Amino acid sequence: MNLTEDHDETMTNVRAEKVREVARLATRTGRARAGEFLAEGPQAVREAMKSHIARDAEGKGAVVRQIFATDDCLDKYPEFEEMVAKAPGVRARLVSPEVLAAMADTVTPQGIVATCVIPETELEQILAAKPALVAVLCRVQDPGNAGTILRAADAAGADALILTGGSVDIYNPKAVRSTVGSIFHLPIATNVELSEVIAALKAQGSTILAADGYGAADLDELQDASAARRTGGTFETNSEAPVLEDPTTWLFGNEGQGLNEDELSRADHRVAVPLYGIAESLNVSTAATVCLYASARAQRRK
Repeated sequence: MNLTEDHDETMTNVRAEKVREVARLATRTGRARAGEFLAEGPQAVREAMKSHIARDAEGKGAVVRQIFATDDCLDKYPEFEEMVAKAPGVRARLVSPEVLAAMADTVTPQGIVATCVIPETELEQILAAKPALVAVLCRVQDPGNAGTILRAADAAGADALILTGGSVDIYNPKAVRSTVGSIFHLPIATNVELSEVIAALKAQGSTILAADGYGAADLDELQDASAARRTGGTFETNSEAPVLEDPTTWLFGNEGQGLNEDELSRADHRVAVPLYGIAESLNVSTAATVCLYASARAQRRK
């Protein structure tokens, strides 16, 4: 590992201030004060470093501040030494397993963590890119769900993730781990007023769809109609039904309550994911994955 010149020894003191400083990033207050969050594990740190190197090449701001890794981890993943050499401004330190454990949020850390800059992405920046597919989390409070939805949005090729006030901090360690590195791939705007998001995206021509188990529109029927349009056929559906090929913004609600009436009333359509078994409902992250992929498939095949 390339070490900074003022540190040439492995960190072994678990009570050192630097260790406490990194560990505080597990708390919302600690993240807010530092303007940083913690990425844990080889996959998350690898994606953070790729993003850092790419942004540096474009003359943009830093992604990673510091990396802390054990010898065993570097023996297993030697590519990190090369990445650090290509990443200006990133400070790297060797640490003992005990120090790494004191820094990390997980019970069994994977030998490497990075402190990363919390990006300040404004809604205007997302709008400037004319997004075709956006996921909006309305009061989603479980970090695992939020992180999984972000990962699904990334995999589906969505253009952005937006979280309204009352939603979980997406830079919570559990949420970051759930993204498996996708947190470094998508623009993310947090604590945004839903009315502002919807007004702005509607003005750009985006259709607002609310994922709602009691919705009048059936996602299967919308996909069948999309397939029929591609092949020049016909599929009988409501003439006012949404077109999945169009620019779309999906709203996903709270785990226990779903979308409330105010949130639902702001959507152009309420769309239900059909249930074929006897399950009462789908987990919000599972429903979000199905909905985002339905839109992504239709848009890509248009």
